[in-house]
Amino acid sequence: MSEKKSNWIESEIIVNQLMEIARISALAEMASGISHELNQPLGAIATFAQAGERLLNRPEPQLQKAIEVFRHINTEALSAGEGIRRIRRLYHQEPKRVPCPMGELIEEMRPVLAVLAARSRAELEIEMAPALPVLEVDRLKIQHVLFALVQNALDASQDSGAPRIRIEARADRYTVQISVSDNGCGIPAEVRDQLFRPFFTTKPQGTGLGLASARAIIEAHEGTIGFENPPSGGSLFWFRLPLAK
Repeated sequence: MSEKKSNWIESEIIVNQLMEIARISALAEMASGISHELNQPLGAIATFAQAGERLLNRPEPQLQKAIEVFRHINTEALSAGEGIRRIRRLYHQEPKRVPCPMGELIEEMRPVLAVLAARSRAELEIEMAPALPVLEVDRLKIQHVLFALVQNALDASQDSGAPRIRIEARADRYTVQISVSDNGCGIPAEVRDQLFRPFFTTKPQGTGLGLASARAIIEAHEGTIGFENPPSGGSLFWFRLPLAK
């Protein structure tokens, strides 16, 4: 088997694995979003139901049937909340961490990201500091985060005429930082507070789960993720991971 074909097969395997990670992460964030959206009103229903029961269960009670209805509302509301929590637990997976050289993790993604950039007719540049340290991470999940940030950067720079994506990896005494920048129009002020929220998207066909799942993965690794609009234009997303203990 030629080396070119072997590299192509390896890239296909990685893409398939990343798609599986993306699916699981999206489901996890969907459950998280449902929990966020419904737990508050369900809690309010339970509170009002309990208050209604107290009001009607006085020395001079009113409409015994209404009291029973309130009890049912309370029971069903709490049951719904527990059901949502069960769904979230079903799809929540702790990272399977192994020692991983970060330079190797990024290098393994190079052919995959090159294909992604070629599809968008974009220029891709990857710059890594020499001898990046070893971190204890879930390899595929961190690769999924990088994949998602590059995809996001490509989408953001499509109207620039000549899309350019730059990936940088740096390390200090405590963390490794990986950043992905583009030459798009930047992040409007009115959406900055919502970028990592589940289901928020500015794309017509977007799910609003890519950045949300990336945030969840990084935070599960005790890391941080964020973004900025550089003075030179475009946008820059970054994430930091702590060094292995």
